[in-house]
Amino acid sequence: MIKKYEILKRIVDIGIIAVVRAENSEKAEMVAKACINGGIPAIEITFTVPGADRVISTLRDKFTSKELIVGAGTVLDSETARIAILSGAQYIVSPSFDLKTAKLCNRYQIPYMPGCMTITEIIEAIEAGVDIIKVFPGSVYGPSIIKAIKGPLPQIALMPTGGVSLENVEQWIKNGCIAVGVGGDLTKGAKSGNYEEITKTAKKFIEKIKKARKSN
Repeated sequence: MIKKYEILKRIVDIGIIAVVRAENSEKAEMVAKACINGGIPAIEITFTVPGADRVISTLRDKFTSKELIVGAGTVLDSETARIAILSGAQYIVSPSFDLKTAKLCNRYQIPYMPGCMTITEIIEAIEAGVDIIKVFPGSVYGPSIIKAIKGPLPQIALMPTGGVSLENVEQWIKNGCIAVGVGGDLTKGAKSGNYEEITKTAKKFIEKIKKARKSN
């Protein structure tokens, strides 16, 4: 069993979570595999995917713990979080902060990454035991918001999702993010069935994150 701190360390080490949205479970699995082939082991299966819990379970069966760390995204409440965890989710990601979900994840020792937009929300989440704050939607502010948050709260681990692209990922990292969450800009190849494009894009994201970290 992989411990909570090991999951967090692997996410921070790789610096990126692939956010997978798809119209069916088959496509979700193919997108996840393409991301893994591109060097991104951290896969977030959103609960907008039909049968997301089954996709998570299937991925856990098909890949080893070294190849994959899979989480559940778009988790709106503790009931959904528990379903995801029992299906094999190793971390939980939400678009907003929910105290009951935080408590449940603490109970199971599962990392919880809730979406926050304000300093008040961030402090409330941290006080509830959250380890990583998902800055969401990142597209509203852009990379400059990270330095603004880090001013009064330098200790906070931040991960933007939404608005992260190959063009700006280096700036997000340089401004102080410990990782980024990337959806459409990474997985858009799935729309045309070009999964090789996803793999190539994943490699480019990895390269840019490494470059940004070296220059810091």
